[in-house]
Amino acid sequence: MCIKYAVYLVNLTHISRMKFSHLHVHTQYSLLDGAASVSSLYKKAIADGMPALAISDHGNMFGVFEFVAEAYKNLDENGQPKVKPIVGCEFYLVADRTQKTFTKDKKTAISSDFLAKNETGYKNLSN
Repeated sequence: MCIKYAVYLVNLTHISRMKFSHLHVHTQYSLLDGAASVSSLYKKAIADGMPALAISDHGNMFGVFEFVAEAYKNLDENGQPKVKPIVGCEFYLVADRTQKTFTKDKKTAISSDFLAKNETGYKNLSN
């Protein structure tokens, strides 16, 4: 019993050192769903010691330029952003893209987050 308890404590110690990054955050640009300003998100991420932060607003990427600019306003001693900006978008996927109206009682669309790995990924998301 004591050996299992010691192993359990070691695992908890390891977990407490792990870093966390939000990869699904909506800004004020996420209409009807987001209220957080980009600058307040960065202040919180820096205060919490997050290595990265991703925005994934609903169906648009209007906040990307402000998001990346805010990252480069907060640089570390090496000239790199304190919190790495990851840009993305939350898209709704449907079986029939020509369908114009949807009802709440029938699940016809699913949401999925797409995050850009690099410049090519960003171009794919923004086209």
